[in-house]
Amino acid sequence: MTTETIKVLIVEDQDLIRKSLAIVLNMAEDLHVIGTAEDGRKAVEFVEGLQPHVVLMDIHMPIMDGVEATEQIKRRWPSVKVVMLTTFQEVEYVSAALHAGAEGYILKAIDPMDLLSAIRLVNRGEMMITQEVARALFTKPSSDTMTGKALGSEKSGEFGLSDRELQLLQYISEGMANRAIAERMYLSEGTVKNYISSIYSKLNVHNRASMMRKATEEGLFK
Repeated sequence: MTTETIKVLIVEDQDLIRKSLAIVLNMAEDLHVIGTAEDGRKAVEFVEGLQPHVVLMDIHMPIMDGVEATEQIKRRWPSVKVVMLTTFQEVEYVSAALHAGAEGYILKAIDPMDLLSAIRLVNRGEMMITQEVARALFTKPSSDTMTGKALGSEKSGEFGLSDRELQLLQYISEGMANRAIAERMYLSEGTVKNYISSIYSKLNVHNRASMMRKATEEGLFK
């Protein structure tokens, strides 16, 4: 049984990082770097011409930054997956990237093997946020702790989410994949996917990124 090769486009303004990433990714039998770009505008042009499966996108670049490039790519080619790759952990960058439609947000310091796994995960249709980034994005300020809990209780009732669905949302916010969630909750992966579909319906969203954005905005996390 042959595995489809995942075509990857690397977008990074630092030449050394671009080359290093290309070497690491091309060592994997199921990954192939089909191009590299040093700014967001070229990234959009390359996506049009090369049609990659996954784009590794830096955020801070000249001419056009990664968030704007992601917005254009996801609007024109929604099936192309985008993973933001950066050294920055500030919440505003994470939020902007997710609002732009990115399926993943990982740090440049990630272990190479974890990077390969993240690309495969996103290519399968999952959302990937490393635990460090998830903590920065979903942790509430201590001064809002009680307010946040009250709001979460009210909103979860408003949307009709069960305790189990809320727990599943919490695990997703921590960067856990479906298989890990299934093991933690003693469920099959199919059941986890059914729960996620139910949450989509209740929150009136259509993908994992939109689900996480709405859950965050509505204060559904503990």
